[in-house]
Amino acid sequence: MLESFHSYYLGEAQFYAQDKQAATISFHRAAEEAPAWLRARARTREGEALLAAGDVASAAPILEEAASDIPSPELLCERAIARAATGARDGARADWRHLALRHPMHPCAAIAEERLTGADGTPYRFNFDERLVRAHAFLDGGDPKGALSELESAQGEKLARAPPAKARIALLRATVLFALGKDKDAEKQVDEASKGPPAIAAEALLLRARRALRGNDNARARSTMALIEHKYPREPAAEEAGYFGAWLDLQAGRLAESAKAFAAFETRHPRSRRRDEALWFQSLALLLQGKHGEARKALHELCRHFPKSSLVPQARYWATRSLQLSGSSNGALLEGYEQIIRLFPGSFYALLASARLRALGQEPPASFSEPPKKLRGPPLAELKLASALAETGLIRDAAEEVQQRLESVRSAAEAVQMGHALQSMGEFGYAYALAARLLWANAYGNKEGEALALLYPRAYQSTVEREAKERKIDPFLIWAVMRRESNFRLDATSAANARGLMQVFPPTASAISRKLEIDPPEPDDLFSAELNVRFAAWYLAELLKRFRHPMLCAAAYNAGPGPVLRWVEDRGSMPLDLFVERIPYKETRAYVKQVVADYFTYHELYGDRARWPRLDLSLPKPAAGVNF
Repeated sequence: MLESFHSYYLGEAQFYAQDKQAATISFHRAAEEAPAWLRARARTREGEALLAAGDVASAAPILEEAASDIPSPELLCERAIARAATGARDGARADWRHLALRHPMHPCAAIAEERLTGADGTPYRFNFDERLVRAHAFLDGGDPKGALSELESAQGEKLARAPPAKARIALLRATVLFALGKDKDAEKQVDEASKGPPAIAAEALLLRARRALRGNDNARARSTMALIEHKYPREPAAEEAGYFGAWLDLQAGRLAESAKAFAAFETRHPRSRRRDEALWFQSLALLLQGKHGEARKALHELCRHFPKSSLVPQARYWATRSLQLSGSSNGALLEGYEQIIRLFPGSFYALLASARLRALGQEPPASFSEPPKKLRGPPLAELKLASALAETGLIRDAAEEVQQRLESVRSAAEAVQMGHALQSMGEFGYAYALAARLLWANAYGNKEGEALALLYPRAYQSTVEREAKERKIDPFLIWAVMRRESNFRLDATSAANARGLMQVFPPTASAISRKLEIDPPEPDDLFSAELNVRFAAWYLAELLKRFRHPMLCAAAYNAGPGPVLRWVEDRGSMPLDLFVERIPYKETRAYVKQVVADYFTYHELYGDRARWPRLDLSLPKPAAGVNF
């Protein structure tokens, strides 16, 4: 079963030991015997080994195919070498040009620029558009200084002659200077770009408005967005300006202006992907003004025109809630809240509806008709290779094999079988991903226990329960946070370098280590389930001591204690449902809704009904405590 992997890794060893000829034989043998995904990798490595061994004729067709399938800089470079050696000079030049333009930060780009040099030694001259492509590539790759160098070359070579070209240069230069923190110089470039054609001028002003937003200068951001809408109403930038201008009015408490602006947004931008959001925020502005009838009208319009929108559950909840705030009879309220629980089980709004029913003296219906059920059976034959690879220590190959198997699963019945087999192997992340792809209706529509067990697993149970007991916190809260943070994947890493099951940041782990009086971990140590959960459990326990409500605790875990303290100080007297809708960070709003809903869902699925926690609809005042 593992012979092909032995051949592949033997080939790797031979290649790096400079025995390229022997490596080609090993890679060829691996490609003949391997599963499809390893076959492609072995075939590519065979081509690279043949090229390194000097057998260009044999390497060329292999590299031609490999670079077409996976156009990585390395493969493009090797294909270009093979093309040039076999007389395909135009193809080689195309590859060199692509490398120089799209991957200027890669080491192969230097080779490409050298190969693009003319026969007489004349360096390749990039034209205006090519300089801008390279500048964008540097900027996207996190090298704004490299981008600035490209723009200076474009100007030094006098490539930007016409006013539109000069405006494009100024717009990109402003973006680069903002990235470098040189705001004054960037603002001058925005002024230059705003003299250009309408499309560029509007984008330049929008760049200024976004920068003002990042600096919490909301007044300047709002005035700039209003200018864009007034001066460039037909440009794409006007859509974003109109939406965020109305949103800033809402955040500033200019509720009438916000409701009016969101209503105008739908008229001005009838094809916008944000129309459902505009209707929702219009409704929220009306609710905050006490205009419940007008709010319900907008909420019903949202449900009618956007029935598949993710905002429908909250629109239906607030339509019923507005009836309650208007003094409607209990009959209509009971029916409305019960319908939300039946239609959207496991959601934040089903949880709110349950709390509202209890406040009315009515016991809410159960969200799920049966508990999670584990499927027992013999190991699946499809996972034998993955198991063997894992036992051998080839963890990445085992993961690749599992991923390939998952992609072949198409039906719900197959997903249930495969998912439970993966859980039995401890692969909770893969099982969850499969269930999220194919078993949503089974869990939330049919409410089947086998699907619920995959979507709400008690992953790494002994570790979680041990740490929860040590820190005197609810293990279901740990699982709820884990579900949102990593989808139960041990190897999860965020763009901001948060790591592992609970997405712990290395600096946060170091701060917690000092509190625990232990040595700080290496960043990669945070991929350990035991260590990751240990740090997260300590942190959650401290947040609960300070904020005394699972919703505020979840918000602080995501956004940090500082912003949550400000929000509670500004709006802590609001009922919980309205407070959550007013959280200004979109990511934190969504985070809180899922984590809190999952926390109570875990209790409903696994807990003792007599000990289920109840959602407190009022917020406590925070205490002193953890501040990182």
